[in-house]
Amino acid sequence: MMISRGLYGTLWILSCFGLFLSEDLQISGPTNGAVGGSVVFAPDNLPNTSIITVQWHFGSTVILTGPLDSLIIVPAYRDRVSFDRNTFALELWNLRLEDSGIYRLTVLTSAGGQLTGETSLVFENITNVRVIGPEESLIEAESSANFSSEGTGIITSVQWMKDNRPLSPSNSIIFSSDHRSVSISPVQRSDSGEYQCTYRNPASSQTAKPVRLIINYGPEDVSVKGEDVVDLGVRVSLSCSANSEPAASFSWKFNETDTNVTTDTFTINETDFTHSGDYICTASNNVTKRNASHKHTLTVKGRGGGLSSGAIAGIVIGVLVAVAGICGLTVYLTKTKKIPKINLGQHGPARGAAQSRQEPDLNYADISHFQKAGERVNLGNTSESSTEYAEVKPGGKSRAPPPPYGHQVRT
Repeated sequence: MMISRGLYGTLWILSCFGLFLSEDLQISGPTNGAVGGSVVFAPDNLPNTSIITVQWHFGSTVILTGPLDSLIIVPAYRDRVSFDRNTFALELWNLRLEDSGIYRLTVLTSAGGQLTGETSLVFENITNVRVIGPEESLIEAESSANFSSEGTGIITSVQWMKDNRPLSPSNSIIFSSDHRSVSISPVQRSDSGEYQCTYRNPASSQTAKPVRLIINYGPEDVSVKGEDVVDLGVRVSLSCSANSEPAASFSWKFNETDTNVTTDTFTINETDFTHSGDYICTASNNVTKRNASHKHTLTVKGRGGGLSSGAIAGIVIGVLVAVAGICGLTVYLTKTKKIPKINLGQHGPARGAAQSRQEPDLNYADISHFQKAGERVNLGNTSESSTEYAEVKPGGKSRAPPPPYGHQVRT
């Protein structure tokens, strides 16, 4: 009977000891921290037996260890921690970002048991991250773009990205010391794109919504596409293009005269010779206030290779000038008597009437075979072959002979 009682007592003690050995320490967590602040780690339940040693670890690193009455704090934490022997609480102050992680309490009891409990330190989650970009219009090679960022929480690093690729510093891209802002000066068209940043700390990270940057430039590289030589009566379209941001507006001139066409295409429904000439397309950018032009020469020719309207007009003018010159020369020579007036005889009563009111008829005689002898005219040498003429008027004096007209009178 006594043996039985002793056996039951031993079993009861062993049972209680086993329950105690299986008991763990409970520590609330995780605990939020802030850089420069402090936190306290303490178990929710304490052991009911005497303690031989106590240890606090950060990961695999020992913070303090030893009996309650002679604890040793390692040098790395000597000025940053304190320990409460009654509650086994560990206080850590002057927090650093590298303090984030797992903290573990280990207790060795006089009964030979080991109790443990764990918690963690995390820093405040990052929230409300956003990027603030320029609002004004930016012009290539003239403007600067400034980005800034903001967010809540402890920020350990900031990463900027353009079009989902890391943005690196350069001669024109400058980051602030904390990387929370970036400046681009002067901007180039290659800087156009989406910009965003990511905030990080050991506990969390957050990426801001992208901000689109647009760099305005141009117009430049203006060109006109279309035929240079066309036939009469065909449809012609000239197309103008330019590199520009925003898209350029267009206007057209024909031979330096405004056409009131303000589209990128100039269309002639049916060509004629008057459409030959220079077509000038001007591209304009209403943001950069710049413009550029390109000239395209169009020639309209006849289907059989005929002359243009300009050539025809030149020929007509030339002919008119020639006719006027001939008429003027004729009048001049007539008035200066370099062209004699020749009367070839009467032709009808009207002509005779007209002559009766002017000079009497002129008669010519061949006198080459007569010689003067005083007041008489004697027949000269008939062998002479030359012919001479004299103007003979009834009752008047003779004039100088006119130019020879051939053998009009023969004897």
